Amino acid sequence: MHSRDKIRNIAIIAHVDHGKTTLVDQLLRQSGTFRENEQLQDRAMDSNDLERERGITILAKNTAVNYKDTLINIVDTPGHADFGGEVERIMKMVDGVLLVVDSFEGCMPQTKFVLRKALQQGLTPVVVLNKIDRPAARPVEVIDEVLELFIELEASDDQLEFPVVYASGLNGIAGYTADGLQETMEPLYETILKHIPSPKEDTEAPLQFLVTLLDYNEYLGRIAIGRVNRGRIRQGQVVAVIDREGQVKQARIEKLFGFQGLKRIEVEEAAGGDIVAIAGLKEINIGETIADPANPEALPVLAIDEPTLQMTFLVNNSPFVGREGKWVTSRKLRERLFKEIETDVSLRVDETDSPDAFVVSGRGELHLGILIENMRREGFELQVSKPEVILKVIDGVKSEPIERLLIDVPEESMGAVMESLGTRKAEMVNMINNGTGQVRLEFLIPARGLIGYRTNFLTLTRGYGVMNHAFDSYGPMVGGQVGGRHQGVLIASETGKTTMYGMLSVEDRGILFLEPGLDVYEGMIVGEHTRDNDIIVNICKEKALNNIRTANKEETVKLKSPRLMSLEEALEYLNDDELCEITPKSIRLRKKVLNKSERDRAEKQRRMAESGV
Repeated sequence: MHSRDKIRNIAIIAHVDHGKTTLVDQLLRQSGTFRENEQLQDRAMDSNDLERERGITILAKNTAVNYKDTLINIVDTPGHADFGGEVERIMKMVDGVLLVVDSFEGCMPQTKFVLRKALQQGLTPVVVLNKIDRPAARPVEVIDEVLELFIELEASDDQLEFPVVYASGLNGIAGYTADGLQETMEPLYETILKHIPSPKEDTEAPLQFLVTLLDYNEYLGRIAIGRVNRGRIRQGQVVAVIDREGQVKQARIEKLFGFQGLKRIEVEEAAGGDIVAIAGLKEINIGETIADPANPEALPVLAIDEPTLQMTFLVNNSPFVGREGKWVTSRKLRERLFKEIETDVSLRVDETDSPDAFVVSGRGELHLGILIENMRREGFELQVSKPEVILKVIDGVKSEPIERLLIDVPEESMGAVMESLGTRKAEMVNMINNGTGQVRLEFLIPARGLIGYRTNFLTLTRGYGVMNHAFDSYGPMVGGQVGGRHQGVLIASETGKTTMYGMLSVEDRGILFLEPGLDVYEGMIVGEHTRDNDIIVNICKEKALNNIRTANKEETVKLKSPRLMSLEEALEYLNDDELCEITPKSIRLRKKVLNKSERDRAEKQRRMAESGV
């Protein structure tokens, strides 16, 4: 076991895609933790399939490296605000943070979000200016931006004296100045040892340990990960587990693990300041305290920001139910959702009057989209409704979540983007033109104004625009319609297979979402109408097999390319009377009421109710 002054606990925080995980790769490689013949894959900390596919960190993960007989525990955190619940918990485990900032992009919305969490905990910051080898790097301006951000977030005098390390995580080089880069990461290691404080916990006091992360192992069951806040913990020790309601029950520590590189190593004992993993506590949950049975004192319960977006998850009841998925019942759906909230503290699941529907609340579209994607990969079939923001009443005023939106657009697209955001009730708060042809615009916009905006934004900027946003605050609700879809849809009139002939006959009505030869059912959305009303189309129509020649018979017929939607795009596209059916192999848009006459009847009743007849 290391002496307390030979331990450093740090978290790496940054905006998404600023290079945190790549930086951790280099710290692992250059620490001597791995043998020369041992392979370390790129982005080693992104172990989840979805993380590797999307290039983002979703789950916080910890590792440890030895440098000059000092153990440096490193926690890689998500950069996306939708996974802020992970970031907030990690701050309880560490004494300092590495704030990684892109030397070209500078401070972004999530930079502000994650830094605020670190400063609130009183952690010691070290600023790493990453990607310093980029041709357009502007280190002096970015350091000024970072300092302004620290002042804006009311950092203490000690926190404002932050050291700066210039680095390129991709090339494994770092230095104390932008021009004096060394061929190793040594300047970063030395800065960590010099500036990040060692743990100051009392190792002789009664045990306290806060469960911050959960993992699962087929042989060991649940594994609780966290920091020993005081005292000592040993294998085989009997401990008291205090849940969130204050109930105390006894349990035994079966296995105790420390961290080295990407591995867990079994240890006999750990003391205050150590980050360890504990096995043998069967029903342990995040936020619970493991304490000394003779003196069971609970640590403060983790305060997590409230969800801002909700969706209804329903059992799949489409005509194609059970064709592609393994789990289709409400019991399995309920079981899976409640299992998720055990490890994701920023997610909420509420039961409704119907046993087949559950309201799931999260921090954003990506947060809920990742949950849905994981479920479909596990074999679930389900349906989800349009995402809706969660409204609150604050001091008697109906309030909605407001997002801080930061966009980089070419100068020629600026007018169109500003106009489109104006219709979504956005308020501009800043504009920066560096004379590079790109303009940075900053807005405050109601969260509902952002739902479905990304596709429109990419069209307006011809794919050259970059947009990022993070939750800012709750503000008074803006009146009138904000955002939403203005086009109607093309709806299949019957169940069958799409045909080239049927699709050619309706393609002038709008944009199709399907290719020929796919199964569709009555009430399924097959395209977008060019106008604002919905129309029924028959895209399963087959050409009559007769011997009558037509004038254009010999022409080669070409169908326009359909618009194929990803899961996030499909969720953004939905209207109030529509659902998205999700199976392991397909994503289908559909009307809530599939039959046309029943749909018309429901619409008539809705209008009568609105008019008070």
